Amino acid sequence: MEIIKLSTEWAKAEVFSAKIVWIFSMIEILAAFGFLYLGKTGMAKAFFWPLLVFGLFLVAVGAGLYFTNSSRVEKFGKQYQSDPGAFIQSEIQRTTKSKGELATVFRILPVVILVAAIIILLMSAPLWRAIAISLIVNAAFLMIVDSNTEARNTSYNTELISIK
Repeated sequence: MEIIKLSTEWAKAEVFSAKIVWIFSMIEILAAFGFLYLGKTGMAKAFFWPLLVFGLFLVAVGAGLYFTNSSRVEKFGKQYQSDPGAFIQSEIQRTTKSKGELATVFRILPVVILVAAIIILLMSAPLWRAIAISLIVNAAFLMIVDSNTEARNTSYNTELISIK
């Protein structure tokens, strides 16, 4: 039954990450409206749409993380009870696949940040700069969250393999 505890703790940590993403998204959406209503310059007002769009995007990301992993907490016990070997094997396959997906994320997000930095250098229009700055902030935030996800995923995968 230790595997159920391990799996449940992993899923609960992912649910916690979803809540962190939601908090950041709410801060971003509030900042967007703050720039809209309190901003005095064209640059400040240009941040409204990029921050709002990225904030809503993060709400969706957080929802995906939350609902996927909160349902896993309930399913883990049932799946393990019905076939422990199949449960462990499916979790190993899933975490191995996630390792590959996270590796791709860590190749793409730095490129996104680099392109956004180039946009800041080349474009003088406030909207383009606001989009690029917002993109950098969000890509960096996602890298922070995904670095924790990667560490948890690797640890969980290693534990599963050692139990198998």
